Amino acid sequence: MNEEISLEGPVLLVDGELMLLIPLSDGGAEFVERTQGIGEVQGDYLKVVIPVWLAGVLRVEEGDRVVVTSTGGKFGMQAVQARLVN
Repeated sequence: MNEEISLEGPVLLVDGELMLLIPLSDGGAEFVERTQGIGEVQGDYLKVVIPVWLAGVLRVEEGDRVVVTSTGGKFGMQAVQARLVN
């Protein structure tokens, strides 16, 4: 499948980890195969943990919104509005 898929949602802080919980019913199921090794299905959600180093690169924290995409079968993530660097 080479069509582009795009979803937007908040960065969550759960048990000390930044993550995305993408509802499978809202398109998250399309990302399951593309996130092997970084994502896992938990109930009705695809959970994608954002490592500290990646949160720094993306300049995101808890509550920030990100867009996840899949273009050409590759998973991507970017901040809707990256935080300023101090």
